[in-house]
Amino acid sequence: MYTQFYGFKEKPFKLTPDPDFFYHSPVHRQALAHLTYGLEDKQGFIVLTGEIGAGKTTVIQVLLNNLKDTTKVARINNTKVTSLQLLEMIVQDFGLKIQGSSKTELLDGLNRFLLEQHALGNYALLIVDEAQNFSTSLLEEIRLLSNLETGKEKLVQIILSGQPELGYKLRSPQLRQLAQRITISFHMTGLDRKETEGYINYRLQVAGSQNRALFTPKAIDQIAEFSKGIPRMINIICDAALLTG
Repeated sequence: MYTQFYGFKEKPFKLTPDPDFFYHSPVHRQALAHLTYGLEDKQGFIVLTGEIGAGKTTVIQVLLNNLKDTTKVARINNTKVTSLQLLEMIVQDFGLKIQGSSKTELLDGLNRFLLEQHALGNYALLIVDEAQNFSTSLLEEIRLLSNLETGKEKLVQIILSGQPELGYKLRSPQLRQLAQRITISFHMTGLDRKETEGYINYRLQVAGSQNRALFTPKAIDQIAEFSKGIPRMINIICDAALLTG
């Protein structure tokens, strides 16, 4: 562990998504702004894409931390499931205990819950991570959930988060009905050289570093080049550099 050697309070380049280390680069600010606007304006379907390690999970975590208690959240990470298992996971993650195990009973119970939340002035949010791994049929099941509405507005808002392949999949003819319901879509790109330097320095500062020159300009040039500005790759490279000295 090198934290004591460098005088850090904690490791600055951990791979876990920690909102305390959220760096407000232009692309991260825009991603968060798109998600926030989509939820506040009750836009229904919102899509967030980006390469592995681009920061999608961190942005979503910051979004969740900013939400009020009136927003009830279900988050799905397992994409290798049947349509019934998907519905069961959604119901469970909303904290519901529904009598019966058929798809119809689960949908009826979910609809009652959403109507109750709406009557209380609450909101429901469903987040699907790694959505590019969903089959076309499962994405259609997600679309059908958006049919749960009051007549004036949707009862549940849905964020689909995934790698760039998700965007390609959503443009397929089989999913044109789902694509038509997507009102907010944002793709996260990598950081440029200047942003990479800012990202590195910010994480060092949050970790308690008193030395702003741990990484030379030449080192940052190389980190930016090899990482292609992807935050997770920047973290891996910087962590290894600090470990080896």
